[in-house]
Amino acid sequence: MVSLLARLFIKPDLDQSAARKAYGILCGAVGIGLNLLLFAGKFLAGLISGSIAITADAFNNLSDAGSSFVTLLGFQLAGQKPDSQHPFGHGRIEYLSGLAVALLILLMGVELAKSSIEKILHPAPVDSSALVLIILCVSIAVKGYMWFYNRRIGKKLDSPAMEATAADSLNDCITTTTVLAATLIGQFTGVKIDGWCGVLVAAFILWSGIGAAKDTLDPLLGTPPTAEFVSSIRQLVMSHPGIIGIHDLIVHDYGPGRVMISLHAEVPAEENVLDLHDEIDNVEKELKERLGCEAVIHMDPVVTDDGITEETRERVQALIHCIDDAINIHDFRMVSGPTHTNLIFDAVVPFHFRLTDEEVRQKIQAAVRALDGNYYAVVNVERSYT
Repeated sequence: MVSLLARLFIKPDLDQSAARKAYGILCGAVGIGLNLLLFAGKFLAGLISGSIAITADAFNNLSDAGSSFVTLLGFQLAGQKPDSQHPFGHGRIEYLSGLAVALLILLMGVELAKSSIEKILHPAPVDSSALVLIILCVSIAVKGYMWFYNRRIGKKLDSPAMEATAADSLNDCITTTTVLAATLIGQFTGVKIDGWCGVLVAAFILWSGIGAAKDTLDPLLGTPPTAEFVSSIRQLVMSHPGIIGIHDLIVHDYGPGRVMISLHAEVPAEENVLDLHDEIDNVEKELKERLGCEAVIHMDPVVTDDGITEETRERVQALIHCIDDAINIHDFRMVSGPTHTNLIFDAVVPFHFRLTDEEVRQKIQAAVRALDGNYYAVVNVERSYT
């Protein structure tokens, strides 16, 4: 159904941002309609059967309708163009809508747990007519379909909000299956497990809500880029002959499809600065065209033609790798004086490294002194953002 509606209402020639907004609004609207129908059907089934689990599941679908509305609104707002107050766009609203969906999941889990505990303390018989069973089976099928299309389109658009909605649909599918099982067990055995099943369902919903909240909070707080994205950036930049190394790569995520990066590119110091600047401009343009990210690149001139500097840098890097392979250096310079030579460079270590910055600095300085008694290491220890 969603594929048919997409062919009818979404133009095939839309750009990525417009297509993302159109799919988000379409899936949100379909979700609202289906969840409202499921709420009406399950609420009727709950009244007929007297089952707290079915009634709670009905209100779970009502909250899902609210979640779909939040998703729809999130895509609508996130698709707005940048303005003077938000020059980086409104893409992070999509993360906020995903967080709102996660909070609704958590709220429903808490309410369902309270109702289920009350049912355990005060059990009552549950009636299971053919109409009730049909409604529950149809609900399972519909929720399975909603999980399928939300997951497929969520992965296609790389949308945390839609993936959170897909997870919620899968939870509802499992929830309703559990409710159906409890209803059938109560019908054929007389064992009153309606409340206990409700508690199990509530626990599953809470666990899922916590996971969905984490998935949407992480990009809001700032997470490192994927290894694949970093590799794509490195390969593209290093494919240009004028660039001999990169470091200090930082990726700023302002929402899906709105990425800005900054990095330092090492260039031969003896080359013409205007030619190098033109090369950097070409790299920035290519990053935008091929990877869809705005890029700002700082040029770091590196001496490559004196023979001694590069050889010394390689020897120092080899010594540092003896301390730990995770430590890398960049911006290497040699400044000679009448009594000694300063080796000036940055050392990059990962977060949660086993040594403190000062311990890293001391070990590097001792290694450089062992290399040559006239060498003194002036080291700046920094952390990697990738």
